[in-house]
Amino acid sequence: MKTECSVEKIKSAISQVERITGKNLTLPVLNSILLIASGKSLKLRATNLSLGIEIEIPAKIEKEGTIAISGSVLNAVFSNVSPNENILLEQDEGNLLVKTKKSKIKIKGSPHEDFPTIPVVNGSSFEIDSKKLIEGIKSVYYSSSVSDIKPEISSVFVYKDGDNLVFVSTDSFRLAEKKIKVKGVEDDMRIIIPYKNISEILKIFSESNNNIKICFNKNQISFSSENIYLTSRIIDGIFPDYRQIIPKESTTDVVVLKQDLLNALKISNVFSDKFNQVNLQISPKSKLFELYSSNNDIGENKTNVDAVLNGEDIELSFNYKYFLDCFQSISTDSISIKLSGNSKPMVVSPVSDNSFTYLIMPMNR
Repeated sequence: MKTECSVEKIKSAISQVERITGKNLTLPVLNSILLIASGKSLKLRATNLSLGIEIEIPAKIEKEGTIAISGSVLNAVFSNVSPNENILLEQDEGNLLVKTKKSKIKIKGSPHEDFPTIPVVNGSSFEIDSKKLIEGIKSVYYSSSVSDIKPEISSVFVYKDGDNLVFVSTDSFRLAEKKIKVKGVEDDMRIIIPYKNISEILKIFSESNNNIKICFNKNQISFSSENIYLTSRIIDGIFPDYRQIIPKESTTDVVVLKQDLLNALKISNVFSDKFNQVNLQISPKSKLFELYSSNNDIGENKTNVDAVLNGEDIELSFNYKYFLDCFQSISTDSISIKLSGNSKPMVVSPVSDNSFTYLIMPMNR
């Protein structure tokens, strides 16, 4: 291998690809980035067997070749190389020589023959604007379970419903659903993507302004845009039938300004107990919407919030953190809260926007 490329482009590619490598004692080659110089480009690959990535950058190839290099070492080296110049990469037996105007670095390589292939996903496909994909994922992924005990809920569930691509996640205590309008998606699309892979998908495509082509089959899903190709395994399981727990009707309705409620929640947070419990009292007859929290070591707080109230009086407790999390998914100035009893979930949604729905289960007081 002998190739010349832009420092800025290879630095960016290495920083993205290196995140997928990790400390794998049984398969040390998974800690490496595979460099492939061929044609008119340099390809950088990494995989942890659950997630795989390939980024292609333009390069001047004098001699084709392939070498596997420690991802952490490569990232550390290029993090400290000054930008705005070209860099020469040259294979020297089992090592990689990195040459700039001011430095010459030799990095020990690994046998590239042991590097796993990144699957080319064949199956159904469609294209989606990258901003829509990121919006759909960001609106719900924080509600996923962080435990691997139930893989089907430690995930983001994506499926087609009418003209919408629906993103859903839950940890059994709260649930988030976001609908994004798309075209060209097959009606039978139902995919469960592991939560651990979702964060990398967000990081890699969050700055993209292009369409992303998505291909999927029963085992894998791939995302490709411009010079990036990313694959993820799909969880083999059935996502819970969550629609049956969404209340069809409500007995108490609240409309409140998002910022007013956010401020009240943050104050309540200061005085909440170790379970993050905040009590909510709603009395439409008395025009009362009150948040109460107390902590034996700190004190207590009662905050009244101006709101439009209708229906029956109700009191319930909830985890304030769960409530705060959903604010990132609401862009409207006002929030709708619907309740249908002390043991039923609280339904939160933006006013005049039915694309996002959030459920919070009440806590036992």
